[in-house]
Amino acid sequence: MLKEQEETKESKPASTYRSIIRFAWKSFIIGFITIVAYLLCVEFNLLFLFGSSPSLDKLENPRSDQASELYTSDGELIGKYFKENRSPIGYEKMSPMLLKALIATEDVRFYEHSGIDPQAIVSAAYGSFTGDARGASTITQQLAKNLYKTRTDDSKGVLGHIPGLNVVIAKTKEWLTAIKLEQRYTKEEILAMYLNTVDFGSNSFGIKVASKTFFGTSADSLKTEQAATLVGLLKAPTYYSPKFNPENATRRRNTVLEQMAKYNYLTKAAADSLSKIPLKLDYSVENHYDGPATYFRGAVADYLKEWCKQNGYDLYRDGLKIYTTIDSRMQKHAEEAMQKQMRNLQRRFDNHWQGRNPWVDEQDKEIPGFIEETIKRTDYYQRLKKKYGNDVAAINRELNRPREMMVFTWDNDSLEKKVTMSPLDSLAYYKHFLHGGMMTMDPFTGHIKAWVGGINFKYFKYDHVKQARRQPGSTFKPFVYVAAIDNGYSPCDKIVDQRITINYVEKGEKKTWSPTNADWQYTGAPMTLRRGMGKSVNSVTAQLTEKIGWETVVKYAHRLGITSPLQSVPSIGLGPSDVSIYEMVGAYSTFPNNGFHTKPMFITRIEDRNGNLIHQFVPKQKKVLSEETAFLMMHMLKGGIEEPGGTSQALWEYDLWKGNEIGGKTGTTSNHSDGWFMGVTKDLVTGVWVGGEDRSIHFRTSSLGEGSKTALPVFGLYMEKIYQDKSLGYTMGRFPGPTVKISKKYNCTTVLPKQPKVDSTALSPDFELFDILEQLNSGSGDSSQ
Repeated sequence: MLKEQEETKESKPASTYRSIIRFAWKSFIIGFITIVAYLLCVEFNLLFLFGSSPSLDKLENPRSDQASELYTSDGELIGKYFKENRSPIGYEKMSPMLLKALIATEDVRFYEHSGIDPQAIVSAAYGSFTGDARGASTITQQLAKNLYKTRTDDSKGVLGHIPGLNVVIAKTKEWLTAIKLEQRYTKEEILAMYLNTVDFGSNSFGIKVASKTFFGTSADSLKTEQAATLVGLLKAPTYYSPKFNPENATRRRNTVLEQMAKYNYLTKAAADSLSKIPLKLDYSVENHYDGPATYFRGAVADYLKEWCKQNGYDLYRDGLKIYTTIDSRMQKHAEEAMQKQMRNLQRRFDNHWQGRNPWVDEQDKEIPGFIEETIKRTDYYQRLKKKYGNDVAAINRELNRPREMMVFTWDNDSLEKKVTMSPLDSLAYYKHFLHGGMMTMDPFTGHIKAWVGGINFKYFKYDHVKQARRQPGSTFKPFVYVAAIDNGYSPCDKIVDQRITINYVEKGEKKTWSPTNADWQYTGAPMTLRRGMGKSVNSVTAQLTEKIGWETVVKYAHRLGITSPLQSVPSIGLGPSDVSIYEMVGAYSTFPNNGFHTKPMFITRIEDRNGNLIHQFVPKQKKVLSEETAFLMMHMLKGGIEEPGGTSQALWEYDLWKGNEIGGKTGTTSNHSDGWFMGVTKDLVTGVWVGGEDRSIHFRTSSLGEGSKTALPVFGLYMEKIYQDKSLGYTMGRFPGPTVKISKKYNCTTVLPKQPKVDSTALSPDFELFDILEQLNSGSGDSSQ
């Protein structure tokens, strides 16, 4: 009995031990199964409870938001489009000290773990109990979070909206993703991806942009103290910003340097020495429109938004590489020419209107309430209306309250100054400025080589190349003459320069129109078509329009590329209908291109972020004129310079005549609110417009306001620079002769203008006509626009 009791006593501990072992095993197995099941549920998003995890494709082809880049035809980066300004670079283009600073500060055992650092997790858990909270995320985990947005609403499931549990699920996803990343990428690739994705503040994402933003340098040229500053930013980009919180940034930088010394990436002496160096920034935040060709980039963006929408891309996230037709050197010359002329012209304009406001009616009287009515159309006024409702007094107080502001000015090289003005005063100030637009195109390829949409994009966003439409004045006359020549007329045919009255019917109503010449004079003498166009004689153009029909002029203008609505009226040839510079340059390009209209184009190709070709753009050409007509029109366009009294002869003031031929046409609207010049060389076609923002703002005399005084000088200055820049390869020369047999002989006498500033012996060969074309009869007439 005693023996049985002893055996029973001995068996109880053994049984208890076995029970504990069984319980432990069961707990372990159940725990293991639970953990595995949990991990599988998270991985595969069971019943949509946990939210999605990165797919295999996303893991193997990681995609972070990346700025799309815009390049010129000569390979210059001129702009970016982005929501997050990021331009990834490779590991080899990163400073070694930057990488050491990152590892020492963020993940000292980076090269030892496989995505998760157990030691760091234990330390973090212990710290949370002792009140010394610290992070345990590895660089790979942080990359997983940044790259795949594991904590956004899009990646949350049903359980992800439960406080506390959402953090556990997100952390689990980061662990799983980190392990997968470690399996698929080398340590160096992970470091590079991490530094390319992180936010450094100041609208700089990724180390390349951050290096340029804060220090004006590249990522591989960062000094040790600069690298430490940027790594320090990662903890809190705003709090440790070297620009806005320099004391915090210095303290954090020195902490990074201490970490580098602690883990033997720096000596203690070196770290101490670097800690004493003051922050030295070269700070410049890049935005969408920094750099040259700002108006052009806006036009490209408008086009690309629609293209991306149709082709499934995001211009601001997908890192596209867009290659344009713009030549950075020509663009620079164009912007400089515009700025030089507009600075001088504005001084002339201010002197012209000294003591008076330039917004006047047809009787030259100031328009009452002009500024007060204009401001009501602004976004600023609409915001005031939304804020104050019908409280007119409150709105007027805000409109008349002076405040400090920066405004545009031509008075200094920075083109801006600080002033104290009310909103009404600032609007009046800006309305005094003249504006301009300019575009150059290769007529054979359709490539736009230069695009200047205004005088300063920062202060005047409106694009005067494609967005704006203004009356072209006499630059529209060539469409009358091309319609006539294409229908049997000759440059040698004559029309009497005389006062006429044209009777016509519009919408069932009988009307009359009596055009006047620019100087109100009529010679009463026959005048060749070439002389009439070269001298821009309105009476000749009006009679020719009546002979061929104004509907015919409209048809030919549209055929040559004018897409804007045109009024079919007797005055169509004098340019009453609004058109854009973009359309006019495209239309004029038909003449040197042997009758082929080429649609202007500004993009040649688009590549994805990896350099793979997505789309290649090709010129769109259409034969719209015979080669003979196009050739004769080139001869006609030279009349503005070669005919006595030609309106383009102000070009003689510029260095453009070493064996060169230029065709040109000036244009001015009746109240001088629009000044135009269209210039054609053997290689390029350029259009220039100058005028006030409103048509009521203008010069009052032709001696100041006609196109030859306002727009033509921009072309002259620009072409001088083009020919002086030998790297461009453009040379002076004559227009090529026709490649087809001309249908008849044009027999006109030759009269050349005498230019006292020019060596006539050097010029005479340049004005020799082809055997089939001689210059036209001499004649007298008025100076016109």
